[in-house]
Amino acid sequence: MWKWEADGQPKGIAVIVHNAYENHRRYAWLIEELRSRGFHVITGDLPGHGEESKHRKAHDEPIKEYEKYMKRMMETAFEYNLPVFLFGHGMGATFALYGVMKYGYEVAGLILTSTWFQLVHQPSRVTNALPGFSKVAGSLKIRHDVTFKQLTRNYDAYLEMKDDPTYNSTVTVRWYNELHHFMKALQQSTQKLPNVPVLMMNGGNDKVVDVTYAKKWLLKQELSAFTYKEWKGCHHDLYLEPERDIIFSYVESFLLNELKSIGYIVN
Repeated sequence: MWKWEADGQPKGIAVIVHNAYENHRRYAWLIEELRSRGFHVITGDLPGHGEESKHRKAHDEPIKEYEKYMKRMMETAFEYNLPVFLFGHGMGATFALYGVMKYGYEVAGLILTSTWFQLVHQPSRVTNALPGFSKVAGSLKIRHDVTFKQLTRNYDAYLEMKDDPTYNSTVTVRWYNELHHFMKALQQSTQKLPNVPVLMMNGGNDKVVDVTYAKKWLLKQELSAFTYKEWKGCHHDLYLEPERDIIFSYVESFLLNELKSIGYIVN
């Protein structure tokens, strides 16, 4: 787990839960934008990701470990006694939602990008086999093959990422099926999201997820304050896209508005 302190007096805390297969360093730009605008930032690599992924042939860690890691980050954030904003991207957005629903985190706001509810880019059909197949061949390795070109149109970001030795989208059938059932259960759950402010954003040209599922899910929640924004032409990794400055301005407005609404704003 890593912490970055804000410039000057902090306005709040930003906790970032990253996407599958990557690591927290992919969010260096976002971290600096938040820190320079008065937010402490807490993030880190989910179990099996980052440096750990160099020593693994495939992701096979129990996804329950992701929940535990996020819980630790949230507990650390609340120790500051400042408003906490929870950022989740991709798979991380799905776990952010689950964490708030399960533990009732009193966050000042949820910022969700490219939430994994329904993947349009999937690995081999073997992952959709009967449940009994997973018991027999759960350790079978498959490639999800989520490529950097699918994630962003930013060529400079692509050049930085293409040789990243920690990026690994090879998974076991067991891991993928567990994740698939987790996403499906969250989507079909009758439990409602606690009434916290939500900013949900998607790329209009996302190559990884079907963004309509996230929008439909959000509209079913009984929230008094939420914003849905779809960025035309953008791919999956919004904070790496060429439009990221405009996208962050949108995020910053959300953060400041929510701080003002609770009477906690620092000039």
